[in-house]
Amino acid sequence: MTVITPWHWAGFILFVLVCIAVDMGAFNRRARAVTFREALSWSAVWLALALLFAGLLIPWRGREEATEFVTGYLIELSLSLDNILVIALIFAAFKVPAAYQRRVLVWGILGALVMRGAMIGVGAALVQNFSWVLYVFGAFLVVTGVKMFFAKHRDVDPERNPVIRFARKLFPISPAMEGQNFTTRLNGRHALTPLALVLLLVETTDLIFAVDSVPAVFAVTQKAFIVFTSNVFAVLGLRSLYFLLAGALGMFRYLTAGLAIVLVFIGVKMLLAPHGSHESKWFQVEIPTVTSLLGVAAILAVAIALSVTAARREGKISHS
Repeated sequence: MTVITPWHWAGFILFVLVCIAVDMGAFNRRARAVTFREALSWSAVWLALALLFAGLLIPWRGREEATEFVTGYLIELSLSLDNILVIALIFAAFKVPAAYQRRVLVWGILGALVMRGAMIGVGAALVQNFSWVLYVFGAFLVVTGVKMFFAKHRDVDPERNPVIRFARKLFPISPAMEGQNFTTRLNGRHALTPLALVLLLVETTDLIFAVDSVPAVFAVTQKAFIVFTSNVFAVLGLRSLYFLLAGALGMFRYLTAGLAIVLVFIGVKMLLAPHGSHESKWFQVEIPTVTSLLGVAAILAVAIALSVTAARREGKISHS
């Protein structure tokens, strides 16, 4: 088995930066709406790259780590669907034109990668030095999943949001959009545009979701490289996935409930798994990674199937 060195980390990060540069440069020079066909194509590209990376892990690090990567990727991708719903609510609240949404998401993904990288680094250090932290992560996921399952419909009110209110106290805000710019000049001073406030909310939203999703992957593996790469591939595909699904997420009424069950399932797995060498063995159960992968996939499939069936019954989806 090949040992992961700093060069592997550097090479992967360089690959990520190239992907972002291509997106921000060659394909993002002017403001325009993203078509469904383009979103579908890029979603397929990101999925293919993730699966290719998983395939390369088999001869490099072994089949077990490749399975851990795919499971972590599926968990992150599925939890991103709830993130997409909130982002859609943010865009609607600020009335962001479709042509400007692309730039917000590209910069939002860049910030998300930095924040998640930092969180994974801290999490990996905690797990390595204090194995009992995994029990804390597990309990947190179970509680979060239960709260998500019984949560009421969410809404975004910019005027009551504490992050927006704090930003308004620190910086002058222009009254209207200035194209796809995040800054402008107001009365001779530098000022933020409403689009910058949207970006700030998108970043805050991802940070909140990362608090759930990052610990969830630690239930699958404690290998920092696998946790990081699975997160990165899921985040890289978030923009195209948003434009692919945002308009149809309203039909998936049971998706949030399914994601809540996924969090509880992963949390229970983390609580039952043996961590460290001094714990009592009588209550510990090691759920194989393949079982976790199949379990998460089955939960999501049932949630989506029930949602589609309900939408067809109500006439939101044609039977033809």
